[in-house]
Amino acid sequence: MKNIAIVLAGGNGSRMNSNIPKQYMEIAGKTILHYSLQQFEECPFIDEIILVTRKEDVDYCKDTYRMSKISHIVEGGKERYESVMNGLDLVEDEGYVYIHDGARPCITEELLDRLYNDVKLHRATVLAVRSKDTVRISDDKGNAVITPNRDNVWLIQTPQVFDISLIKQAYYNLKKYGTGKNITDDAMVVEEFTKEKIHLTPGDYSNIKVTTKEDFRGVTDYLKKIIKK
Repeated sequence: MKNIAIVLAGGNGSRMNSNIPKQYMEIAGKTILHYSLQQFEECPFIDEIILVTRKEDVDYCKDTYRMSKISHIVEGGKERYESVMNGLDLVEDEGYVYIHDGARPCITEELLDRLYNDVKLHRATVLAVRSKDTVRISDDKGNAVITPNRDNVWLIQTPQVFDISLIKQAYYNLKKYGTGKNITDDAMVVEEFTKEKIHLTPGDYSNIKVTTKEDFRGVTDYLKKIIKK
């Protein structure tokens, strides 16, 4: 059975106040997206990579990212879940799919190994780290109403890995019965539209998604240290 990575690269950099989409910002001469793709390219058990990007970036990506495992570079949708669906349309039903944010470049072989082992046991598993801070849930007026036990609060990362038949069924049900409103990751689709439980695979605090300038500085420091080794 194949292990296929779907890498999402549809961001526009608006939250960073940048004219350059965050996935194309460079660190030590390589784009953030390059680092993300490289980890899957070098991973021995990943068979294929599908890159999903903005319509206007498809030709650029085809010219720039010529890695041997990239089988398709396709246009994404307006929303994240639509981009995932476009990638899943190219995937056969047997095997496992690793859905990853292209703007999360610090994924490691060790984390991929953990996911590889866990998905065989659980069918649906996502990287997650425990919250270091107390979390409060507010009402619509900004008043704190619930304080969950911090021991039970996890921050979710990617890759998120699924049995292909399971995730395709979940997205089929979303398309048929749902609206996609408030869907922020793939685990939510599985939770909402199947009966499968989501397993939490221990992640790493360094596996940051670049969303803000502070994130970019943190990722830059981390990758430069890795490069020096």
